[in-house]
Amino acid sequence: MRAKIYIRYKDGILDPQGTTVGHALNSMGYDAIHDVSVGKFIEMNFNDVTKEEAERLTDESCRKLLSNPNTESYKFEIVED
Repeated sequence: MRAKIYIRYKDGILDPQGTTVGHALNSMGYDAIHDVSVGKFIEMNFNDVTKEEAERLTDESCRKLLSNPNTESYKFEIVED
């Protein structure tokens, strides 16, 4: 079993890396790109746990370590291999 975790800045939080990437793409001629957001993608693998336990462990890990609750939001999905 595996967790796929997506972390991004909350709406209204400045994303300087996304802004820089967006400007670079526009300067390369990609004018149709309006807004870029840069986030994090994390995968965690589990051994011998139920889906409910994997969800609990993933949520707890995100709340306590992987994301900053003041500036970031997260979502995840549990995938069975």
